[in-house]
Order: sequence, then structure tokens, then C-alpha cells
Amino acid sequence: MEADAVFKALADPGRRRLLDMLHERAGLTLGELCEGLDMRRQSVSQHLEILEAANLVTSIRDGRRKLHYLNAVPIHQLQTRWIWKFEEPRLAALAAIKQHAEESAMSETIPD
Repeated sequence: MEADAVFKALADPGRRRLLDMLHERAGLTLGELCEGLDMRRQSVSQHLEILEAANLVTSIRDGRRKLHYLNAVPIHQLQTRWIWKFEEPRLAALAAIKQHAEESAMSETIPD
């Protein structure tokens, strides 16, 4: 299942840091990614392989350089599937409270 690979990839703080770096600046090389981390080049490369397998990172060859880019689509799919459905009841309750408060405030300001 694709979601399993995404959850596995997101489980590691080092991989999440790589995703943060690619979110901040797209098209980083392996060397540029290594500069921002306290990790050996081989470890960063292995983390990138896991992120690519989960479709969270895509890479493009530019001559001798390999540029890495964040693909946020799998994270959005997790949000839609796993987060929003649990938040919907709470958001609906907050909307109802807001509407009730606004209606109460309006009825207090309108003279009888």
C-alpha cells in the first residue's frame, strides 16, 4: 500500500528534515542536502531513496547534477484520508458554536 511507504518515510526525523529542506528550497543536490544535516553522504542518499520510493521526492538529472524536489501530493492524500475525517466533527462543532454566538450577538444588538 502506498500510504504505508509514506508513513514509513515520514517516521524518521532525518527524512522529515530533508523534506523540510526541499520545501524551503526546491532543486537541491545531494551535496547541498548534506550541508544542512549532521549526516554522512551515504546516509542522506539512503534516506532519499526511501523518500523517492514513497513518491515524496522526485529527482531530475541536470547534466552531472541530480536535483531533488518535494512532491507534496502523497502528504495531501494522507491528510485527506487520515486527518480531515477525524477533524470534520470538531470543525463542524466549532462552526455551530460560532454561528450560535453570532446569532446571539445579533439578537442582542437589534432593539425589540
